[in-house]
Amino acid sequence: MSGRTGKPGAQAGAGDLLELVRSGRATTRGALQQATGLSRATVGQRLDRLFRAGWLREGAGGPVDSPLGGRPSITLEFDDAHAVVLAADLDTRHARAAVLSLTGEILAEHAGTLVIEDGPDAVLGELGRWFAELLEKAGHRAHEVCGIGLAVPGPVDSDTGRVVQPPIMPGWDGYDIRRRLGRAFAEHAQGGAGVPVLVDNDANLMAYGEQRSGYPDCSAFVLVKVSTGIGAGVVVDGRIYRGIDGGAGDIGHIRVPEGADALCRCGSYGCLAAVASGGAVARRLAEGGVPAASGSDVRDLLTAGHPEAAALAREAGRRVGDVLATVVTLLNPGVLMIAGDLAGTPFLTGVRELLYQRALPRSTAHLDVVTSRLGERAALLGAGALVVEHLYAPERAEERLRALGV
Repeated sequence: MSGRTGKPGAQAGAGDLLELVRSGRATTRGALQQATGLSRATVGQRLDRLFRAGWLREGAGGPVDSPLGGRPSITLEFDDAHAVVLAADLDTRHARAAVLSLTGEILAEHAGTLVIEDGPDAVLGELGRWFAELLEKAGHRAHEVCGIGLAVPGPVDSDTGRVVQPPIMPGWDGYDIRRRLGRAFAEHAQGGAGVPVLVDNDANLMAYGEQRSGYPDCSAFVLVKVSTGIGAGVVVDGRIYRGIDGGAGDIGHIRVPEGADALCRCGSYGCLAAVASGGAVARRLAEGGVPAASGSDVRDLLTAGHPEAAALAREAGRRVGDVLATVVTLLNPGVLMIAGDLAGTPFLTGVRELLYQRALPRSTAHLDVVTSRLGERAALLGAGALVVEHLYAPERAEERLRALGV
């Protein structure tokens, strides 16, 4: 076997067979035998475990497995109706939450004010209430939730789910988000105890959602989110690249000469975010008498065609484009996506001006510079996909099947 299922021959378990079906690489019993080298009886036994768990179902007749002809084989399908996922995306002053199917369909959704500076206990407690209400709205119960995915605007240690020195999340450093959010959900939803929680950086999850949705064949994908702060998500060969402790993509804190006197929220001077983020543009607008306090305010001004906001956004784009020339030269991505509050024509124009001027032509010859396809739902869909890929990966699937007693 090849690809993400690494157990050949008789070592292939039920989780490996599930992965082959989910990926579309083997969707009949005969194809599973060929892919694994397992006997018909062994394939049948391992599929039976998946059927009893409710994870697989039989579909319509597919191609004939045997070269000798005969009746079409029954196809096997991942049953996306046996569970749902909860997902949320926290920004500095707003949040979005949803109930998702296992294939990423939004079944119920809510957006509202949640101020991250209020601290993790209050924010996660309120999010638990949102989840319970959304489940009821979607017509599902807590025991149907297989996992929760959360996107946060700061670097995350994926092993612990804790944010690490987040510049724009005061009071969150090292906080046990998984435990608190799991408890908050259980408090508001009967039967919600013990639901696994996964946490990741918002730009990572936006990149994951966008790449899977619109660019599945792109082996090197970079998304840059420019809102209150600036961050990047990188997806290589279909997997999020996080670095050794979750710090990859934190380009907002690269020092730039133009910002030598600009104080960043991280406490340092000269960071890119201090001169080119939505927050930085909002401050410059406010200094000129234009009411603006955040990246979302700048977005509203850009939507309304405000000339000064457009000029400052283009200037910010040029500064980010200068940094991205190095990113593109290093990673050689096929897609560079600009997302967030400033992701409009003025900012994108500025990015392109400096990016193509500073990067080697070889680095940009096959590069597409685009804006978000999924918009405000990108991180939600990425968080949902992260949960599903984690819970139904071969080894984790085997653990869950044993826990279910099948």
